[in-house]
Amino acid sequence: MALQQEIIEALGVKPTIEVKQEIRTSVDFLKSYLKTYPFIKSLVLGISGGQDSTLTGKLSQTAIAELREETGDSAYQFIAVRLPYGVQADEQDCQDAIDFIKPDRVLTVNIKEAILASEKALRDAGVTLSDFIRGNEKARERMKAQYSIAGMNAGVVVGTDHAAEAVTGFFTKYGDGGTDINPIFRLNKGQGKQLLKELGCPEHLYLKQPTADLEDDRPGLQDEVALGVTYEMIDQYLEGKTIDDAAAKIIEGWYLKTEHKRRPPITVFDDFWKK
Repeated sequence: MALQQEIIEALGVKPTIEVKQEIRTSVDFLKSYLKTYPFIKSLVLGISGGQDSTLTGKLSQTAIAELREETGDSAYQFIAVRLPYGVQADEQDCQDAIDFIKPDRVLTVNIKEAILASEKALRDAGVTLSDFIRGNEKARERMKAQYSIAGMNAGVVVGTDHAAEAVTGFFTKYGDGGTDINPIFRLNKGQGKQLLKELGCPEHLYLKQPTADLEDDRPGLQDEVALGVTYEMIDQYLEGKTIDDAAAKIIEGWYLKTEHKRRPPITVFDDFWKK
């Protein structure tokens, strides 16, 4: 099997989607999980103001609202978490996303002091963090906060991982990649935009340039610059189309070297890394 087809099958990407059905698939997936485990009463998600968390947040809130209505159980709730590092440059987009999602609860945890304290403790031990590794610290601190909130609210942490992110491994291991349930896994970037448009999302939230915005030295670094390939090319590749050889090699290179991120911790029974 050609690597492109292997990747498409592994990530479950469809060449075209029926938008309303994909919305229903994600919402029903979340509802089914919570109904299977009745001790879970909340969904927790960090809201960054970008496309992925805006879409995942809207789907999560929809699932919770439907569950409350269907079961009569008012304990079900969706908790949106703002996790700025100091003052976030695109804070208005975050607030616009929250206005669109209309979450049951909004909590704000500013992670800056925790990151500075962690960095000092490491420096005292003789370890000085690079700007890139400090960015990973931010992602992991954000996830740690979400798990604490989920733990105190009988909840699970919802992830925003989608196919265009998964194929490149463009997430922090045990940071934004360390979640409980990922309702938009299988969609590529363009398909996510289609869902947001159908849901009535403000256009500027899904047309903005995606950025992880984790590096202090390169604030607002666009994903496509960091990856060396556009999301349009990644989407076309995931839809089974023939793309420029150089772009395909970049995508496949990211996929192969980030395989460890898409798997549980490696054991003696694993051999994928030997290929």
